[in-house]
Amino acid sequence: MKLQMIVSVAAVLALAACGGPTYKATLNGNSEVPAVTTSATGSFTGTLDGTKLDVTGNYSGLSGAASAAHLHGPADATATASPVCTLTFTESATAGTGTLGGECTGLVMDDLNAGKLYVNVHTAAHGGGEIRGQVAKQ
Repeated sequence: MKLQMIVSVAAVLALAACGGPTYKATLNGNSEVPAVTTSATGSFTGTLDGTKLDVTGNYSGLSGAASAAHLHGPADATATASPVCTLTFTESATAGTGTLGGECTGLVMDDLNAGKLYVNVHTAAHGGGEIRGQVAKQ
């Protein structure tokens, strides 16, 4: 019994060390609705920690400094939706290049797991978003 308890505790700790499911998106102008002509790109990674999504990412080549970044949904790749989480963004010394971060809570897990959320980075020139990527479970 004692050995079984030790093995069970070890299994739980091993799962916790691995973290929760990971979600990723590749951001570009072609994914915007409607598409935006830009050479900007970006990436998004979210790791589920219980019911909280820990976010990291980056972007580069925007037409100017980022003005906002959000997770939106629910919507498939052909539609738009309201923001469900505001992301932080930090510009580097070069305007239009920087990092994304944040913690998103209160997400509808069915939408997240079904790929119905997207991340988008906004600029002054493209208020609706300059780059976008549909979030997919890995």
